[in-house]
Amino acid sequence: MENIKNKFLRYIDIDTTSDPESEAQPSTQKQFNLLNLLKNELQELGIKTNLDSNGYIMATIPANTDKAVPAIGFIAHVDTSPDAPGTDIKPQIIENYDGKDILLNKENNLYIKVDEFPEVQQYKGQTIITTDGNTLLGADDKAGIAEIMLAAEYIVKTPDFKHGEIKIGFTPDEEIGRGVDKFDVEKFGAKYAYTMDGGEIGELEYENFNAAGAKIHIQGCNIHPGYAKDKMVNSMLIAMELNSMLPVEQRPEYTSNYEGFFHLTGIRGTVEKTDIQYIIRDHDTQKFENKKRLLTSAIDFLNKKYSNRIQLTLKDQYYNMRKEVEPHYHIIEKAIKAMEDAGIKPKIQPIRGGTDGANLSFRNLPCPNIFAGGHNFHGKLEFVPVESMEKATQVILNIISLFAKE
Repeated sequence: MENIKNKFLRYIDIDTTSDPESEAQPSTQKQFNLLNLLKNELQELGIKTNLDSNGYIMATIPANTDKAVPAIGFIAHVDTSPDAPGTDIKPQIIENYDGKDILLNKENNLYIKVDEFPEVQQYKGQTIITTDGNTLLGADDKAGIAEIMLAAEYIVKTPDFKHGEIKIGFTPDEEIGRGVDKFDVEKFGAKYAYTMDGGEIGELEYENFNAAGAKIHIQGCNIHPGYAKDKMVNSMLIAMELNSMLPVEQRPEYTSNYEGFFHLTGIRGTVEKTDIQYIIRDHDTQKFENKKRLLTSAIDFLNKKYSNRIQLTLKDQYYNMRKEVEPHYHIIEKAIKAMEDAGIKPKIQPIRGGTDGANLSFRNLPCPNIFAGGHNFHGKLEFVPVESMEKATQVILNIISLFAKE
């Protein structure tokens, strides 16, 4: 059995950053570099595996029991977030962590500081993998991939481990909200599934944000500033005015738990034209709809004020999976028991984000989310304890055993 640290380090060495501006599927061809590696590794284990042109891996481990056990799937995504560099990742391995601040990059004076991230101290004495302060790490979701791959290796190499049919899925482009756009649920063949895409050890989630993305184009009018009176229309100032009309307290930095937000994710502008992007999030369906209406009404107001200079493209991205998963609550109960059997205290909480499982749950594949073990995703302060990844693998195997014992 290969240890999970080596698997994880091999996977993060491959750049798989997705691109929200690309219309291709997957959005970046380099995601196939990891997908092909995973396909080969699965096939070397003797697992029937298919990788299609859309970037989906679907693999099957046949049942080795005569019991009627539903097919269970485990899913992770290969892409990493475009929010931080994903090229030339140089991980740091900190063995027997001493509970103090962790230096990532001396040149940039970048630390994981205990007073800012006190949760890191719960891993004192463990092995922590961090970035070198120049890139993200890729634990989101290559930790999940490593955990599924280690579980698959264990199952294949341990014939006495009884299980039903196991389905493995690896997807592209989850980070840009297109992870399962062309995923064939019927072909995958699982009755229930779990994404291994959560954060710290113990996380278990079956409700997530309702999500929408807004792209806004503002057309200004550029006139020489010396002769601009009553003629110039500065598109950047209109963008600033629009942002000021949205509630400050509903920005991500001021929200937690079930509170939703408007998040300004990008702005590029000149006097002549400005393009801005928002993401809109809320767990509550009515509040989600109210947020979209507020943005739309603010733009309507500004269009009347500035003679229809603003174009809005507003698109729903995914919805809260709770109503689709809760009728199958036994799959949550099995995940709870699987964690407890591994010596882990479950932390059931809402996802302040989304997973592939959200969209899959609305396509008749109930799919809650289990911790992958990492912290500080999408940035240079990302880290993951090796022991958390090992525990996540044990949770996968425990879930499989619980279904097989029914």
